[in-house]
Amino acid sequence: MSLDSQIKEQLTSVFGKLENTVELIYENSSHEDQKDLIEMLEDVASTSSKIVVSKNAAGNSPMPQFHIAYQGKPTGIIFKGIPGGHEFTSLILAILNTDGKGKVLDEVIADRVRRLKKNITVQSYISLTCENCPDVVQALNQFALVHGSLRHEIIDGGYVQDDVKALGIQGVPSLVANAKMFHSGRISLLDLLAKLESTFGVDETAAPAEPVNKNLGHFEVLVVGGGPAGASAAIYSVRKGLSTAMITEKIGGQVQETKGIENLISVTYTEGPQLAAQLNQHVASYPIKVFENRRVKKIRTEGGLKAIELESGEHLTADSIIVTTGAKWRELGVEGEKEYLGRGVAYCPHCDGPFYKGKKVAVIGGGNSGVEAAIDLAGIVREVVVFEYNDQLKADKILVDKLKSLPNVSIITSAKTEKITGDGSKVTQLEYVDRSVNKPEKIDLDGIFVQIGLVPNSQFLKDTVELTKFGEIVVDEKGRTSLPGIYAAGDVTTTPYKQIVIAMGEGAKAALASFEDRMYKH
Repeated sequence: MSLDSQIKEQLTSVFGKLENTVELIYENSSHEDQKDLIEMLEDVASTSSKIVVSKNAAGNSPMPQFHIAYQGKPTGIIFKGIPGGHEFTSLILAILNTDGKGKVLDEVIADRVRRLKKNITVQSYISLTCENCPDVVQALNQFALVHGSLRHEIIDGGYVQDDVKALGIQGVPSLVANAKMFHSGRISLLDLLAKLESTFGVDETAAPAEPVNKNLGHFEVLVVGGGPAGASAAIYSVRKGLSTAMITEKIGGQVQETKGIENLISVTYTEGPQLAAQLNQHVASYPIKVFENRRVKKIRTEGGLKAIELESGEHLTADSIIVTTGAKWRELGVEGEKEYLGRGVAYCPHCDGPFYKGKKVAVIGGGNSGVEAAIDLAGIVREVVVFEYNDQLKADKILVDKLKSLPNVSIITSAKTEKITGDGSKVTQLEYVDRSVNKPEKIDLDGIFVQIGLVPNSQFLKDTVELTKFGEIVVDEKGRTSLPGIYAAGDVTTTPYKQIVIAMGEGAKAALASFEDRMYKH
């Protein structure tokens, strides 16, 4: 698999930062794709004198496989397969991170990683078409580099179908330790680290290098959240000459999980990861202090200041706060949902759809996201059944018309999902109530994709500002909350219509309102 000249030119620039030698060591293999792996590795190495490709003569692999070494020592990063598609970026970042270049873990996160028990092996089963996999792969690669004895094997499931079947994997990424799957699906870096801590244990005797209760300082404006609303609020604030900080799990937020975006005015088409990267680049062009991989635990008012406590134990103060924490996918909350996550229950049709080729699946939810998911899945699976709680689909007419034109799609309305059942290893059936006649029904199927909307990420504010019964932050026309000095914008608020373009505008509005109130106050 050779790289084109444009990609090579870009890599030459990217790898110009390397200072020490990074070695890509491939195993001997008789697999027919071995030559493609070697060609790709040699093409990557041709872009920098600091990258060396070599062969492990003693090894023998049933599939193309290589590992990364640094200054003569293995890093713990092993690729089983050829990292093309979405995982090519994971390889490039792994090379940079190995030499301490690019975005690396800050000391607070690194300290937690180092305190994980020693001699850990994590296997990530991925698909090259999976859009959620690279985030998990890249996080685990960074953990391996920091930890010292964490072995991370990135496994392309296409090469190991027997293993995939034996493990009951029906979604990616799936994380396995000791031949047992301990997580499947998308997961944030913070939640991933917490999962490793609970799975493998922590060395309580290891002292942190950084003080746990570190003071991050004082800022005139603090933006909580890094999606479209947060980026907009931070940029508008800093442009007013105010010292501005941002606390976020990941810049881009929910946008990272969005496939095609066709309604961002003036941009005919873009995709979530690309838009997130552009938001990151725009924020980085201003003197905005970004604290990534952080969550707010509590906000208190101390005199005229707002005191913010983070889950990491760090703290800071601000004159005003703009909350833009967005929302997360809503779960069904029915029996069997959590039990069969990754084994028939999924939330990402783009990532997990290929596992259901030739099978029958359900999509729960008749809004835009549900209908779009059903349309995408119809091109992969044998049959799609869309379930909607109300008596008609809520999606845009253009999407509904497209859905109804597909021969392998059926629609069931007035359906209340009651239970997901399976045979212990995978989903086999969905139980629901036909609300029109109050009659219980069952349908046999192989997978269920949940697409029923969003839940606001506002839990940390439940005793601080007024929330609706749904958890949305109540805001006025300028983004002010019930507590002076705290503003909110985007999907976490009562502002109607959860759209990227609206979130951007609301973020700017909240920032301008914050500045306006500051001027009147002074």
